[in-house]
Amino acid sequence: MALSRRSHPTAYDRNRHTELAQLDGTPSRRYYTGFDLQRAVAIADLRAMSHRRLPRFALEYLEGGAQDEATLFRERRAYADWRFVPRTLVDVSRRTLETNILGRSAAMPVVVSPTGLNGIFRAHGDSMLAQAALHAGVPFVQSTMSNDTMEQVAKAAPGVRHWWQLYVFGGDEVWQELLRRADQAGCEALVLTTNTQIFGDREWQRRNQVGKKRLSTSAALESISHPRWMAQNVLSHGIPNFPNIVDFVPKNRRSFFATSNWVRAHQPTSLSWDTVAKIRQRWKKPFILKGILSPDDVRRAVDSGVDGVVLSSHGGRQLDWTISPIDLVPVARNIVRDRIALYASGGVRRGTDMLKALALGADAVWVGRAPLYGLGAAGAAGAARALEILKSEALDAMGLLGVSRIDELGPHLLTHLGHAGQTMTP
Repeated sequence: MALSRRSHPTAYDRNRHTELAQLDGTPSRRYYTGFDLQRAVAIADLRAMSHRRLPRFALEYLEGGAQDEATLFRERRAYADWRFVPRTLVDVSRRTLETNILGRSAAMPVVVSPTGLNGIFRAHGDSMLAQAALHAGVPFVQSTMSNDTMEQVAKAAPGVRHWWQLYVFGGDEVWQELLRRADQAGCEALVLTTNTQIFGDREWQRRNQVGKKRLSTSAALESISHPRWMAQNVLSHGIPNFPNIVDFVPKNRRSFFATSNWVRAHQPTSLSWDTVAKIRQRWKKPFILKGILSPDDVRRAVDSGVDGVVLSSHGGRQLDWTISPIDLVPVARNIVRDRIALYASGGVRRGTDMLKALALGADAVWVGRAPLYGLGAAGAAGAARALEILKSEALDAMGLLGVSRIDELGPHLLTHLGHAGQTMTP
């Protein structure tokens, strides 16, 4: 008999970081899993709400990483290795997270990351995420593998800072047409994902499928046990597809699984800096590379003429046993200086995570799973709640840290666990 992985792992688990506040498990502690968003006081509550509402196969897609999930684990653990050295007796009565992202004002240094297949969490989930980003005053990056068209997103969230994420697949005419449409739809920036030309081995996700063609019988039956999810999604809107790219796919390969598999099979392993140069020549607006985890690649990016890089392991879903993006931030900042934007993606679940990344040198953080937990919990309102929680936590932490603006953050406010009591020198 195969060992199972629980489909609701977080709804009733106590917060492992607060066990010192309990004696033999009392007082009992549970994350909130109801329907009142205002009672979701942390991202962990939105996560627990999603785990109660979503079927197992959707949760595995949302939560899982590649192989042993060591990279996934490191993304969270890396933040715990940094501790604050707060200043006191500082006037923090006027705190703000306002900043500039690509030369335009943003309410906080956050970008909603590109995520695909959001239709399995909530129908029209891409448009809902864009609406949440608009409400929060931050950019939204739409994925090539999204389930709403870029034109639908632009219409659903008029005025949002709409960026387009590009997967290169098929011939050059494919990405050229996607760039043309993105420009016409008003997309402000282009984000090229660089680390997915070979699809990551997401074993737990694959265990819910029969080969590459369909869900396993057990996963399909388990999905039926979530009637609210079934009614809001499959029964009302059908199985999601990939409308931004479906015209490039052979007509006999346009079902949900077939399209995804076809795109993976036609992503060229020859993707190179020459490809970046060709895209840079055609796209005249801001151009960002996502998926960088090497100092040498950071240097190449600066020389390539792009406008920014996102340090990213693709949420721990590609190569296992890599470093965390936050591990690379200080080195990358020394390389890029002020020549291009530097962003960090992966593992942000708290406002304090955001502040740590900024203090180490990131210009902004990109958040993927956090707003998706909100989306799964309560649609657009839930995604907006996730961003609201991150902002509130960051503002409170700034006050306790002794800073009022993000340009006051720096490595002098942090120490690494390996050097307890010693602040980093600027």
